[in-house]
Amino acid sequence: MARKTDLTEQSARKIRLLLADDHPVVRKGIEACLCRYKHLEVVGEAACGGEALRKAKELNPDILLLDIGLPDMDGVAVTEQLKREVPNTKVIVLTMRRNVETLQRLVHAGIRGYLLKDATPDEIINAIEAVYAGDVSFSPDVAKMALQQYVTTGGHPTASPIEKLTEREREVLKLIAEGCSNKDVARALNLSVRTVETHRERIMRKLQVHNAAGLTKIAIAHGLVRIDKAESD
Repeated sequence: MARKTDLTEQSARKIRLLLADDHPVVRKGIEACLCRYKHLEVVGEAACGGEALRKAKELNPDILLLDIGLPDMDGVAVTEQLKREVPNTKVIVLTMRRNVETLQRLVHAGIRGYLLKDATPDEIINAIEAVYAGDVSFSPDVAKMALQQYVTTGGHPTASPIEKLTEREREVLKLIAEGCSNKDVARALNLSVRTVETHRERIMRKLQVHNAAGLTKIAIAHGLVRIDKAESD
């Protein structure tokens, strides 16, 4: 009830949104969905983390809808920097990822919402309205996953070597664990082979392993790939 009252009082102006996703089609699809609602206004778009931060400073949106798989910065880094530099802008993550460790890092960084990209338009609108009013909003599947993790660990999250990796490094690790060569990884992530090699070296150094087999074991242990997937490749 309080949220609806707050929204009524704030109805004099629209909820200003900034979209950050590296896929233009996804951005346009989200914008097309949101523009049907008179109380929402998409004030800008960004294709990478750096651009999202620059536009957030320039436009001062109420909410940043953020895809965490951006090419230059991961969602945690964007959220942490945004919180320091544009504290009035709240972050709602919109992603396909259901990884509990990623969720924990993002919550710690200060996100206010976490939605999966298969959410319905109504779910997205409800999340925007809730976060704008000062609440939080998480997809039911994500909330259940977080609760299960909380129960399992007794409320004390366990440290994980995976937490040392950026989102891009996790993507590279996942593909390596699935049996992809450096060329395959480069093709899948639209990177140069040299960049993939650099990521691979950093991943091995951070995880303190020295070969693909060691990387695969860690990836399986932390749920980045399934055992049957790793064995079949």
